Amino acid sequence: MSFLNPAALLALAAVAVPLFLHFFNLRQPRTVEFSSLDFVKELQESTVQRVRIKEWLLLLLRMLAIACLVLAFAQPTLTSDLGGMGASVPTTHALVVDNSLSMTANGEGGSYFDQATRTAEGVLETVEEGDEVLLWPTARGGQSRPDPVSNVGVVRQALANLEPRAGASALSRAIVEAAGQSDTPRTVVYVMSDLQASTLGDSVATKVPDGVSVQLLPVKTRTQSNVAITDVTVTSRIAEVDQPVQLEATLVNHGPEPLDDYVSSVYLAGDRVAQATATLEPGLETTVSFTATPQTRGWLDGAVVTEDDDVPVDDRHHFTLHVPEERRVLLVRGEGQRTKYLDLALSSEMIESRIAFRTTAIEENALASAELGQYDAVLLAGPRSLSSGEVDALTRYVDRGGGLLLFPNAQARPEDYNALFGALDAGSFRGFSGALSADRTVASFDRVDLAHPLFEGVFSQERRREDASVEQPDIHYVMNFRPSGQSGQTLIELSNGFPFLHEVRHGGGRLLVTAVAPTRDWSELPVHGLFVPLLYRSVYYLSASTSVAGEQLVAGRPAELRVTGVAPDASLRLRRPGGIEVTPEQRTLFGATLLQIGTTLTEPGVYDVQAGTTQVRRVAVNVDPAESDLRAASPAEVSETLRTTTGAPVQTVAAAEDEEIAETLRTQRAGTEIWNVFLLLALVCLAVEMLIASQWTPETVSS
Repeated sequence: MSFLNPAALLALAAVAVPLFLHFFNLRQPRTVEFSSLDFVKELQESTVQRVRIKEWLLLLLRMLAIACLVLAFAQPTLTSDLGGMGASVPTTHALVVDNSLSMTANGEGGSYFDQATRTAEGVLETVEEGDEVLLWPTARGGQSRPDPVSNVGVVRQALANLEPRAGASALSRAIVEAAGQSDTPRTVVYVMSDLQASTLGDSVATKVPDGVSVQLLPVKTRTQSNVAITDVTVTSRIAEVDQPVQLEATLVNHGPEPLDDYVSSVYLAGDRVAQATATLEPGLETTVSFTATPQTRGWLDGAVVTEDDDVPVDDRHHFTLHVPEERRVLLVRGEGQRTKYLDLALSSEMIESRIAFRTTAIEENALASAELGQYDAVLLAGPRSLSSGEVDALTRYVDRGGGLLLFPNAQARPEDYNALFGALDAGSFRGFSGALSADRTVASFDRVDLAHPLFEGVFSQERRREDASVEQPDIHYVMNFRPSGQSGQTLIELSNGFPFLHEVRHGGGRLLVTAVAPTRDWSELPVHGLFVPLLYRSVYYLSASTSVAGEQLVAGRPAELRVTGVAPDASLRLRRPGGIEVTPEQRTLFGATLLQIGTTLTEPGVYDVQAGTTQVRRVAVNVDPAESDLRAASPAEVSETLRTTTGAPVQTVAAAEDEEIAETLRTQRAGTEIWNVFLLLALVCLAVEMLIASQWTPETVSS
């Protein structure tokens, strides 16, 4: 408690006046002669004691009445911890304005952000001469830290220019950072926010300096109906023109009611290519599947879009899809092998403009000098032998992300094949079954894994059922290959128990082992309708060493981007959706360039990575999924959380209307005046004194 008129307390000396008068009026007793002592005997000892009690009680009430009157004139006020320091102490008013994307929602008093800016204007009206002001947005978009200023007009202009944006920090971190910018003895941090529970604070507590207090000024919120897209995944491993691509989107219903037949759509290169409906239960994740068919090549910008709701900023989730401009294929012809069916399938007459294969053919003896890293896929068409150097080169190629397809040779050296299989942890070569150019069929397809990505688009959905059968080619002669290890998968199994087509995953790449050579001496597969689509899909699959989708980053969050296929000395730039280019920090790694993105990507959308005039890749930037959950914590919960994480005293300020903010803050700063309480106490004391003096007569002796 403090006093606005402390000089009036000098009048408390008047409390001694009744006490002085009381002792001054005490007279010495005098002797009175009586004819008889009978009357004196009637004075009881108890009557004398009651008279003394009355006199002391009246004295106490008179002294209390004077003291209360003096205290009332001194204008006592009750001050909180936030206003306990005198107004003359230099103060920094730090305005932490929540400009996260959740503030774009509308509440009872308009949009959350408009309410926050109006509240901040009210705080600025309370700034006194000699104070400093600091405007600290929770989302600064990589801008430098603002400093406190004494010119309120500058802060008003900055507040007028402020807009909601992605990349907001947690409230507790913003409070600590804002408080750290002040160097005055007293700092009051005002927090204007919707108190979104999902972005409230960090798990690690960071204490603010001494002399810092926090005032919460929450905006008026309401329950929102919002559906967020938290993730989009391209599940297909192969992306090719006119070939179906599978996608999955994760949707979360943050509203209070279930949504039936909720529609979401997929856009590629600006065109809607797929649509799906689903039932979304409140608070639960729902996975929605799409099938899209790209019509062009290159890096395609895509988006999954939901229906309009109360928060439009998260209704579109961006992604990128890479359909290669061309696939570089190296065909290695084995010694004495006939590859006319492979040559025909890969010829320009067959592929025309539909399939972007650029095939280079070499003989087996040129394999040792070939630069395998220049190719997306290598086809070994029946090599007779493999030197240790060739085995090492092929192993490194697969390990670094290359794709290798091996057809056997009837005169193959088992030790050379086993050396390659052993280096890739694939299995072992166990000889052959059957006879070349025979009419007898030695094996048939026993099981086909139609769910494997390689078979996407080869068969219709009806044919992809587990009980579906695949047309069988006659097989006369096969290589017996026994798989080993945990990284392999048999795609087609023969009736003799050996694989017809087997996949081995090693490092960043893959090996496909076939049991027959592409000639009619081994089987009727080369003249079968399955041969060409199976060959094309195998090349597609092997050349897709990495995901066909580009990276997805969170707006405003620091990130690193690894870019391959560019010169070590190339200067890479990022082009924003609006066309503005930025040059991030970059450093060279082995076989790649690493871009340090920082917090510069604050606008959701698709960004181009440029090397000169060449587009080398595209990345998608999306809203933080935590921004979509608009559930607000109660002021009491927020106060406790901030008190724990920052160590500062926290108080919630509530005003009925925006224009009352300034008056409410002034009242809190000065304290609550209670002079009327002391005036009432003085009147009560005087009333009781009068009542006791007139109604209580202990000196009267009953007859």
